[in-house]
Amino acid sequence: MTEIAAPLSPSGTPVGAVAPPALSTRTLWRRYFSSRVSTSAFAVLVLLLVLTAFGPALAPYPQHITGTVATANRFEPPSSTHLFGTNELGQDVLSLVLGGARVSILTAIAIIASSALIGTIVGALAGFFGRLADEVLMRFTDLMLTIPSLILAMAVAAALGPGIANLIIAITLATWPGYARLVRGEVRAVKLELYVEAAMAMGASPWRILLRHVLPNIAPTIIVKMSLEISFAIITVASLGFIGIGVKPPTPEWGAMLSNARGYMPGYWWIAIFPGLAIMISVFAFNLFGDGLREALDPKSDR
Repeated sequence: MTEIAAPLSPSGTPVGAVAPPALSTRTLWRRYFSSRVSTSAFAVLVLLLVLTAFGPALAPYPQHITGTVATANRFEPPSSTHLFGTNELGQDVLSLVLGGARVSILTAIAIIASSALIGTIVGALAGFFGRLADEVLMRFTDLMLTIPSLILAMAVAAALGPGIANLIIAITLATWPGYARLVRGEVRAVKLELYVEAAMAMGASPWRILLRHVLPNIAPTIIVKMSLEISFAIITVASLGFIGIGVKPPTPEWGAMLSNARGYMPGYWWIAIFPGLAIMISVFAFNLFGDGLREALDPKSDR
């Protein structure tokens, strides 16, 4: 009996074995902005990123961000001169909050980007090639996952010393295993799809299949996790700054500002309330943005 070959698509892949079409950018954003909550979160997020980029330039007292003190103005309550009041050194709290946004948010973004890159590489290699690579890489990942991430970040940060670079390294070491575990599972699932098997049968190299077919189809899952994990990174950066192993003084950072305010509560409440609100609003905005992005990328969503 003569075997009938499956018809080929214009790209050379057998019909019925092509990858599912990706969601267009226009459709993605239309689905995202169909929710008022997601739209509001996006607006707040854009504002936060603008303040992160231009905060020191917008600060009413930029010299306070670099460590200048004005002891004659200590503990002034919020007023038209100092909208957020002043701290124990006479520094303008609004200027410090704007300066701390660059440290807290940019550091969190750098941490998540580094963690996603490392975790994607490890998880993709383990999930796609399997066998020895899977055993070695995932057993090491499992070992890292047994250590609570915050405790590991604290230990590494304390060993490396204060500084933004050391802070990024410490938290990245604690967060990449989650990405590795996620990517491994996604890659193992996509590897069984018919279009991947067809590409293998046509003689495509494993690296080409991994880079051109597998990773692009799991990218939305990674992006959603990154958007949700930024809030965790912001909290972790603030936590390390709160216990004194974050960035070096006099660089303003929200967690360190909260730590300095502990001894002056509740009388001088404004020293703590505004850095705390900055952390809360940032975490809330990134969480809502991630939730909206996840629903927009979900084909089963009602949007």
